Amino acid sequence: MTTIKIVTDILSKNGGERLDVFLASFIEGLTRSAAQKLIEAGCVTLTGAPVRKNHRTSAGEVYSVERIPPGESAAAAQEIPLAVMFEDDDIIIVDKPRGMVVHPAPGHPDGTLVNALLAHCGGSLSGIGGVKRPGIVHRIDKDTSGLIIAAKNDRAHLALAAQLSARTLTREYDAVVRGAFKNDTGTIDAPIGRHPRDRKRQAVTEKNSRPAVTHYEVTAAYKGYTHVRCRLETGRTHQIRVHMAHIGHPIAGDTVYGLKKPELGLSAQCLHARKLKFIHPSTTEQMEICSDLPEYFLRVLGVLEARR
Repeated sequence: MTTIKIVTDILSKNGGERLDVFLASFIEGLTRSAAQKLIEAGCVTLTGAPVRKNHRTSAGEVYSVERIPPGESAAAAQEIPLAVMFEDDDIIIVDKPRGMVVHPAPGHPDGTLVNALLAHCGGSLSGIGGVKRPGIVHRIDKDTSGLIIAAKNDRAHLALAAQLSARTLTREYDAVVRGAFKNDTGTIDAPIGRHPRDRKRQAVTEKNSRPAVTHYEVTAAYKGYTHVRCRLETGRTHQIRVHMAHIGHPIAGDTVYGLKKPELGLSAQCLHARKLKFIHPSTTEQMEICSDLPEYFLRVLGVLEARR
């Protein structure tokens, strides 16, 4: 069996943060203790030289992290149809269907977006995400449909990651949620972390959490439900689902954070990633890509419209 070493290059946007904390926030699945061990083993370098364990980041520094994921093997290329919205030598934007997992994980070893991207793009995907997540800059849930951007090289990946960190990469979602709103616009500023009793869920909590901000705007009001448009300022796991439930408006069909039984003919959350807006990593052109509402979402709106 061939051992694959992954070298991840990470750009520091802000200075003064503990290096282990910084690394754990950028590399999925890496804990602070694991990051500390990598630093102590000399696997984290800055301009070719190992950094000390008490090092604090400075803006603009690029750290190289070398690691060997235990038992991790490269994802396989699979010929799976993709709805490509934009593609060039640096990036590819796909309109992901509901039900497709973004990258291989326990219980989903293949049939994912990554498997499809490997077949479509060949070897031209960035390696920063590791052998199981090549090219993946950000994610959306399995049962959330819509736009996702992948990077074809490390330079593009770092540039997009920097925009995410600076909160200048705009991600807008459409959702149908339960209940009526008193105000047509609002902002939810509430930190999100692991649920204290259920490790598979997230929750609004002050303990071991990270800042999370979601802006929302009412698009249409129906009997018992509302069509809202949400803009992410941060990108925490399940952020919109957790925030909407936190303010008493869980997403329709979301049996994890909302009603525990099916509603409106939905088998999962009615949530669609409709727009991406960002600066192209090479041309510096302002890009804006939009996706039409999918059939399942329009069907729900039709049911609600008939109830008026």
